[in-house]
Amino acid sequence: MGGARRSRMPQGTVPPGPLARRVGYAVGITTGRRAALLAALVCVLMLSVSVPLRNYVGQRAELAAVYEQQQILADKIAELERRRGLLADPQHIETQARERLRYVLPGEAPYLVQLPPGTVATDSAGGTGTVQSSVQPWYGQLWKSINSG
Repeated sequence: MGGARRSRMPQGTVPPGPLARRVGYAVGITTGRRAALLAALVCVLMLSVSVPLRNYVGQRAELAAVYEQQQILADKIAELERRRGLLADPQHIETQARERLRYVLPGEAPYLVQLPPGTVATDSAGGTGTVQSSVQPWYGQLWKSINSG
């Protein structure tokens, strides 16, 4: 009896080993089942992350569009403020009334020179030549300026 003493374990019991192996055998999870369970767990995690990530990316794109629209509106506000400043100037209003509506001051003689269509007219201030189209009456120009904003 000088040999190594061997203990016999009852049949159906698992030999002692690493804790994970013992727990896996105790629960009944084998290597194939572990792989399937791990794959399912990875899929669930990917699905749970993908939906919020997609929402985040969509909201970032929407936010960029809103910032761009905000910049466009800020530019429009600046332009309207500039026009508002011009309309506060009586000289500008008088100039616009003379040009658009062909108003004249009392005592002035109004002259309207109509050139044939397609002729070149020179501007008295700058001396540049422009091709004039047919001149509309004042009420037509007023209606056009109201519609154009």
